[in-house]
Amino acid sequence: MLVYDDEAEAEAIFKAVSPDNAETPNGLIVETQKIDRKVVTTIKYYGDNIATLLSTIDDLLKCVLTAEKTISILRGDFSRI
Repeated sequence: MLVYDDEAEAEAIFKAVSPDNAETPNGLIVETQKIDRKVVTTIKYYGDNIATLLSTIDDLLKCVLTAEKTISILRGDFSRI
């Protein structure tokens, strides 16, 4: 669960990672939702290749980091980069 300063920021992060909800390998379920200022992602994996799960988590975190950096740049806050 990630908590942001305001709902607009949470919404932006949610939208940035929501495409991950659409396409996943067999046995992998990724669901992201926004609740107030929080972005919550649930990952369920029913496979036997742990690399698939780790890769999914890594991809998700990279998307979140990229979205957070973009928001910081747009706000003129370069301390989070």
